[in-house]
Amino acid sequence: MLLTRPGRSRLVALLVVAALFGGLGATVSAATALPSCTVADTLTKHRTYADWPRSLLDHTYRLPSTYAPSDLRSTADAGLNGGHSVRSLVIADLRAMATAARNAGARLAVQSAYRSYSAQRVTFDSWVRLHGYAVALKESARAGHSEHQLGSSIDFKSYGGSAPWDLADWGATKAGAWMNANAWKYGFVLTYPKGKTAVTCYVYEPWHYRYVGRERAERIRASGLTLREFLWREQTTPPPTPLPFVPGGSSRGGSSRGGG
Repeated sequence: MLLTRPGRSRLVALLVVAALFGGLGATVSAATALPSCTVADTLTKHRTYADWPRSLLDHTYRLPSTYAPSDLRSTADAGLNGGHSVRSLVIADLRAMATAARNAGARLAVQSAYRSYSAQRVTFDSWVRLHGYAVALKESARAGHSEHQLGSSIDFKSYGGSAPWDLADWGATKAGAWMNANAWKYGFVLTYPKGKTAVTCYVYEPWHYRYVGRERAERIRASGLTLREFLWREQTTPPPTPLPFVPGGSSRGGSSRGGG
């Protein structure tokens, strides 16, 4: 079929667009490859107080030793047991979740919440003494690498129960099962799910939930990714390349809406 000059120009432009998108797909794929669980001390990309839902913490990436939220409040303000603290922005949804769990007969309590850099160093050292360094690396975070330092992560337990890690699987208890099914509705994400150690770097912790906000938690759940995968992909995926102008085609661009 013979093409007129405008037709040829449009065909060439469309081929250019296809080539651009093919290259972009390869770039995104390479950019989002999750790194291995390498033990290092690299400051995480998002490390200000305002970055609390985006801060990626694992074996490699950490917060500064000086990171200490100034807006901490007692978990008692959320209707739970006191003696533990979280950032003030967590309180409202934590209270709503605790109330819903109690009404469902799955009453919760807090085992641990905010831990400072120095407190986490003591915690990690205690696990090293118990099980050795290699095992401790999968059971506990080194100082600076813990989500607890953000002030938005909580280790839960059953009300009146023992420490959740003393049980065979706290996730199988009524409180643990309720959390697994419902925590995302209140903005909390299970950071270390079962069978994902190779991806999260840590063993299964059915009690450890990080608050990221309701909308964000829903997006993470819908993605099917672990929190570490989601955060890594989010911070390494290049922004979309604008569509080039196609002669003879529509010059109207689409709108873009992005979330946190």
